[in-house]
Parts: sequence; C-alpha cells; structure tokens
Amino acid sequence: MDGIVAKEIKKNFSKKTVLENINLQIKPGKIYGLLGRNGAGKSTLLSIIANRIFPNEGNVTLDGSTVFENDEALGKIYLMSERNLYSNSSKLRQLLNTTELLYGDFDYNYAQKLANIFELDLNQKFGKLSTGYRTIFKLIISLCVPVKYVFLDEPVLGLDANHRELFYRELVDNYVKTGKTFVISTHLIEEIANSLEHVFVIRDGKVIVDGDVEDVLENAYLISGPAKEVEQYTVGLNVIGQETLGNIQGNYVFGELDGERILPDTVTVEKMDLQKLFINLTNARGQLK
Repeated sequence: MDGIVAKEIKKNFSKKTVLENINLQIKPGKIYGLLGRNGAGKSTLLSIIANRIFPNEGNVTLDGSTVFENDEALGKIYLMSERNLYSNSSKLRQLLNTTELLYGDFDYNYAQKLANIFELDLNQKFGKLSTGYRTIFKLIISLCVPVKYVFLDEPVLGLDANHRELFYRELVDNYVKTGKTFVISTHLIEEIANSLEHVFVIRDGKVIVDGDVEDVLENAYLISGPAKEVEQYTVGLNVIGQETLGNIQGNYVFGELDGERILPDTVTVEKMDLQKLFINLTNARGQLK
C-alpha cells in the first residue's frame, strides 16, 4: 500500500508562498510528527491533504487515487484542527449522536468512556466549554471515528499537564488497538517525542527532514568543550547551532561524523534529543547541507 503521497505541493496565499515543492509519504500504521514553527505551513499542509483547501500546484493521493473531491478516499481521513466546526448551542451528547450518524462505525461507547476519563460532562453545550475542554471533546471525536488516517493539528491546545498526559496515553493505546495512522502537528515536542516513529520537519514551507526518529537522531550530536578545540574538530561538519558559556562551546551537528577524526580528550560528543534538534534546525542559524 502506498498510503498517502503528497507530490510537489505548492500553496500561495496572495503573494506569499506558504508551501513550496512538498513531497512526502505517510505510510499506514505509524505515528508521525509534523514539526515546525508557527507559520511554517503545517496546518496548511494538513488541510490540503484532508481536501479542505486546494494547492496551487501538486497532488495528493491515497493508495494511488487522488483525494481531491474523492469521497471514498476522504472517508478514510479525519482532520482535527483549531477551527470550530461545532454549533455553540448544541449539547455534546447531541454532537456525538450526529457524528455517529455520519460515521456508521463511530465508537460511541469508547467516546463515553473517554468523556468519563477526562471528566467531561456530555450534557454541556459546546459553546460553554473552556478552550481546554473544547480540545478534549475534539480529541474524543478524533479517537473514535472509524478512519484509517487521523490528523491532529495542535491537539493539546489549552490542556493542562494532567490532561496532556491522559491524551498521550490514550493515543498510544488507541494506536496499538486499532492500527490507525496518526499524524500529529505540535510544538510540545518533548512530551510526544517517545511516541513518534517518523518525523517531518518543515521550515519556511519546505520539508527539511523526513525520516524515522531513530535514524534521524542517530546523526544528531552535541559536541562540546573548549571553543578552539570544538571549532577545530567540527570543521567541515554540518553545524546547525551553537552555544557558548565563557570558553566552553557547544556545536550542534546534524549529519554523519567522519570516523577518521581524532577526538581531543577535552571534547565530548553526545546525542541530541528530538526537541534540541528541532530547535536548532528551525532557528535562524540552522542550515542543512
């Protein structure tokens, strides 16, 4: 199965290019992270894949068939976003009933269970909910719809630490039980990093990293020590960021290390975590070779 393939996607708003030559593949049965700073184009890309907006150029296919105006393909995709698609005057239970009518195999019992776990009163009206509980209700819908691909755009907006932890736990449990494919766009990378299997990093409307998390982090290093020795050791390497404290310098490197380099006793090499890599790749200095 090809899964979802986005090919040469370009999107402009007025004279601004938001996405430029996006190529990526979302294979079934994984949890993906779509990472990027605000304004990088993450939400726009998800909206294009879910057929909510159209690209200026390019195409998106699901198992070889275009998703644009294709009800069968779109029936396999669900996008949860910050947009409010629900009536403020409707009670949550009514909204669940409506969703069950739209999706024949909607897991109503699981939705009620999740509402109890998150302490969400289904007799409340949607418009009376706080930002956090609106997010929780949207998450409940997302976890219960019978689709193969679930896109979660900033899924923890307004959630406190306890509710975020509950969500991450339910996400992984749902993934294991159903085999759904999840694509998560979030800025709280440290919290979700252990659940992600594959990451796309977007900067300035372009995909700059596309790989399994384990493989990506295998080539992400922090090299630190006296400034002069660190500079000498990292000559010719892809230095994407730097920190200094007095005479001590840390160079963030993304790419393979030359096995023939001699490491000075005063210099240490350690692996970066996903959040550090993301920060350095997406800041003003970070460059990819």
